[in-house]
Amino acid sequence: MPAIRDIASSYAFGGSIKIPLDKKTTTKRAAAVTVPAADNEDLIVDLALQSRETVYYPVGSSRLTFRTKDGKAITAHQWAVYDFARTIPCGRVTTYRDLCAALGEGSPRSVGSALRRNPFAPFVPCHRVIASNMFIGGFVGEWGTHRTEGSQCERKRKMLVQEGVAFTDDGYLIDKKNLWSSMQ
Repeated sequence: MPAIRDIASSYAFGGSIKIPLDKKTTTKRAAAVTVPAADNEDLIVDLALQSRETVYYPVGSSRLTFRTKDGKAITAHQWAVYDFARTIPCGRVTTYRDLCAALGEGSPRSVGSALRRNPFAPFVPCHRVIASNMFIGGFVGEWGTHRTEGSQCERKRKMLVQEGVAFTDDGYLIDKKNLWSSMQ
Protein backbone atom coordinates (compact mmCIF):
# COMPACT_ATOMS: atom_id res chain seq x y z
CA MET A 1 0.00 0.00 0.00
CA PRO A 2 1.52 3.37 -0.94
CA ALA A 3 2.02 5.93 1.80
CA ILE A 4 -0.38 8.85 1.87
CA ARG A 5 2.40 11.16 0.70
CA ASP A 6 2.87 8.92 -2.41
CA ILE A 7 -0.85 9.04 -3.11
CA ALA A 8 -0.88 12.81 -2.76
CA SER A 9 2.09 13.14 -5.10
CA SER A 10 0.13 11.29 -7.80
CA TYR A 11 -2.02 14.43 -8.00
CA ALA A 12 0.80 16.49 -9.54
CA PHE A 13 -1.42 17.50 -12.44
CA GLY A 14 -4.24 20.00 -11.88
CA GLY A 15 -7.84 19.08 -12.40
CA SER A 16 -10.56 16.96 -10.95
CA ILE A 17 -12.30 13.67 -11.33
CA LYS A 18 -15.78 13.66 -12.80
CA ILE A 19 -17.55 10.37 -13.22
CA PRO A 20 -20.61 10.42 -15.49
CA LEU A 21 -23.48 8.85 -13.67
CA ASP A 22 -26.34 7.32 -15.51
CA LYS A 23 -27.72 3.83 -14.96
CA LYS A 24 -26.49 2.72 -18.40
CA THR A 25 -22.86 3.59 -17.65
CA THR A 26 -20.96 0.39 -17.07
CA THR A 27 -18.38 0.03 -14.34
CA LYS A 28 -15.77 -0.82 -16.97
CA ARG A 29 -16.38 2.39 -18.91
CA ALA A 30 -16.60 4.57 -15.81
CA ALA A 31 -13.41 3.05 -14.38
CA ALA A 32 -11.54 4.45 -17.38
CA VAL A 33 -11.75 7.87 -15.69
CA THR A 34 -8.36 8.89 -14.28
CA VAL A 35 -8.55 7.87 -10.63
CA PRO A 36 -5.49 7.09 -8.49
CA ALA A 37 -5.16 3.34 -7.97
CA ALA A 38 -7.14 2.00 -5.04
CA ASP A 39 -8.07 -1.53 -4.06
CA ASN A 40 -11.73 -0.54 -4.18
CA GLU A 41 -11.85 1.53 -7.38
CA ASP A 42 -14.68 -0.50 -8.90
CA LEU A 43 -16.74 -0.09 -5.73
CA ILE A 44 -16.13 3.67 -5.75
CA VAL A 45 -17.53 3.82 -9.25
CA ASP A 46 -20.43 1.52 -8.32
CA LEU A 47 -21.30 3.67 -5.28
CA ALA A 48 -21.10 6.78 -7.41
CA LEU A 49 -23.41 5.19 -9.96
CA GLN A 50 -25.88 4.27 -7.23
CA SER A 51 -25.91 7.81 -5.86
CA ARG A 52 -26.98 9.13 -9.30
CA GLU A 53 -25.03 12.34 -8.75
CA THR A 54 -21.93 13.60 -10.51
CA VAL A 55 -18.92 13.04 -8.31
CA TYR A 56 -16.55 15.98 -8.36
CA TYR A 57 -13.29 15.26 -6.55
CA PRO A 58 -10.64 17.95 -7.05
CA VAL A 59 -7.02 16.91 -7.50
CA GLY A 60 -3.80 18.88 -7.72
CA SER A 61 -3.94 22.65 -7.74
CA SER A 62 -7.74 22.75 -8.17
CA ARG A 63 -7.98 21.85 -4.47
CA LEU A 64 -6.75 25.33 -3.56
CA THR A 65 -9.88 26.96 -4.95
CA PHE A 66 -12.41 24.23 -4.11
CA ARG A 67 -15.19 25.23 -1.71
CA THR A 68 -17.89 23.08 -0.12
CA LYS A 69 -21.59 23.86 -0.57
CA ASP A 70 -21.25 26.05 2.53
CA GLY A 71 -18.43 28.02 0.89
CA LYS A 72 -15.73 26.60 3.18
CA ALA A 73 -12.25 25.59 2.09
CA ILE A 74 -10.97 22.10 2.88
CA THR A 75 -7.75 21.94 4.89
CA ALA A 76 -4.67 19.96 3.86
CA HIS A 77 -5.36 17.57 6.74
CA GLN A 78 -8.91 16.96 5.54
CA TRP A 79 -7.65 16.27 1.98
CA ALA A 80 -5.14 13.77 3.42
CA VAL A 81 -7.93 12.04 5.37
CA TYR A 82 -10.18 11.87 2.28
CA ASP A 83 -7.37 10.58 0.06
CA PHE A 84 -6.49 7.88 2.56
CA ALA A 85 -10.10 6.87 3.21
CA ARG A 86 -10.48 6.20 -0.53
CA THR A 87 -7.90 3.41 -0.20
CA ILE A 88 -9.92 1.38 2.34
CA PRO A 89 -11.12 -1.70 0.44
CA CYS A 90 -14.77 -2.69 0.20
CA GLY A 91 -15.69 -5.17 2.93
CA ARG A 92 -13.02 -3.83 5.28
CA VAL A 93 -12.93 -1.16 7.98
CA THR A 94 -10.19 0.73 9.76
CA THR A 95 -10.20 2.85 12.90
CA TYR A 96 -9.96 6.58 13.39
CA ARG A 97 -6.74 5.96 15.37
CA ASP A 98 -5.16 3.77 12.65
CA LEU A 99 -6.06 6.26 9.94
CA CYS A 100 -4.47 9.03 12.03
CA ALA A 101 -1.32 6.93 12.58
CA ALA A 102 -1.07 6.16 8.86
CA LEU A 103 -1.25 9.87 8.06
CA GLY A 104 1.36 10.70 10.70
CA GLU A 105 -0.56 13.82 11.69
CA GLY A 106 -3.60 14.99 13.58
CA SER A 107 -5.60 13.04 16.12
CA PRO A 108 -8.40 10.47 15.92
CA ARG A 109 -10.81 13.30 16.70
CA SER A 110 -9.48 15.41 13.84
CA VAL A 111 -9.96 12.43 11.52
CA GLY A 112 -13.53 12.02 12.77
CA SER A 113 -14.16 15.72 12.32
CA ALA A 114 -12.88 15.62 8.73
CA LEU A 115 -15.03 12.58 7.94
CA ARG A 116 -18.11 14.16 9.54
CA ARG A 117 -17.73 17.01 7.03
CA ASN A 118 -16.97 14.72 4.05
CA PRO A 119 -18.53 16.43 1.02
CA PHE A 120 -17.56 13.55 -1.31
CA ALA A 121 -19.50 10.61 0.14
CA PRO A 122 -19.83 7.88 -1.02
CA PHE A 123 -16.83 8.48 -3.34
CA VAL A 124 -14.80 8.94 -0.14
CA PRO A 125 -16.13 5.96 1.86
CA CYS A 126 -16.11 7.48 5.34
CA HIS A 127 -18.53 4.79 6.50
CA ARG A 128 -15.55 2.37 6.55
CA VAL A 129 -13.97 4.03 9.59
CA ILE A 130 -14.93 2.80 13.09
CA ALA A 131 -13.84 3.45 16.67
CA SER A 132 -10.66 1.89 18.08
CA ASN A 133 -12.66 -0.32 20.46
CA MET A 134 -14.32 -1.82 17.32
CA PHE A 135 -17.60 0.05 17.97
CA ILE A 136 -19.37 1.14 14.80
CA GLY A 137 -18.81 4.74 15.87
CA GLY A 138 -20.45 7.75 14.34
CA PHE A 139 -21.72 8.86 10.99
CA VAL A 140 -22.64 12.31 9.68
CA GLY A 141 -22.27 13.82 13.17
CA GLU A 142 -24.32 11.18 15.03
CA TRP A 143 -22.69 8.78 17.46
CA GLY A 144 -24.02 5.43 18.63
CA THR A 145 -27.51 5.52 17.17
CA HIS A 146 -26.95 2.30 15.19
CA ARG A 147 -30.17 0.75 16.55
CA THR A 148 -32.41 3.74 15.85
CA GLU A 149 -34.35 3.20 12.64
CA GLY A 150 -33.74 6.05 10.21
CA SER A 151 -30.63 7.31 12.02
CA GLN A 152 -27.37 8.08 10.21
CA CYS A 153 -25.52 5.40 12.23
CA GLU A 154 -28.12 2.81 11.20
CA ARG A 155 -27.51 3.90 7.61
CA LYS A 156 -23.76 3.37 8.15
CA ARG A 157 -24.39 -0.09 9.61
CA LYS A 158 -26.59 -1.05 6.64
CA MET A 159 -23.94 0.14 4.16
CA LEU A 160 -21.27 -1.93 5.92
CA VAL A 161 -23.50 -5.01 6.15
CA GLN A 162 -24.12 -4.69 2.40
CA GLU A 163 -20.32 -4.77 1.95
CA GLY A 164 -20.01 -7.88 4.14
CA VAL A 165 -19.02 -6.26 7.46
CA ALA A 166 -21.22 -7.38 10.36
CA PHE A 167 -21.75 -5.93 13.83
CA THR A 168 -23.23 -7.28 17.05
CA ASP A 169 -26.60 -5.96 18.23
CA ASP A 170 -24.77 -3.55 20.51
CA GLY A 171 -22.68 -2.18 17.62
CA TYR A 172 -19.30 -3.95 17.80
CA LEU A 173 -17.41 -5.48 14.87
CA ILE A 174 -18.05 -9.24 14.80
CA ASP A 175 -15.13 -10.50 12.74
CA LYS A 176 -11.72 -8.84 12.97
CA LYS A 177 -10.84 -10.27 9.55
CA ASN A 178 -12.75 -7.24 8.27
CA LEU A 179 -10.28 -4.94 10.00
CA TRP A 180 -7.88 -3.36 7.53
CA SER A 181 -4.59 -1.63 8.10
CA SER A 182 -2.57 0.35 5.59
CA MET A 183 0.47 -1.59 6.83
CA GLN A 184 -0.85 -4.87 5.36
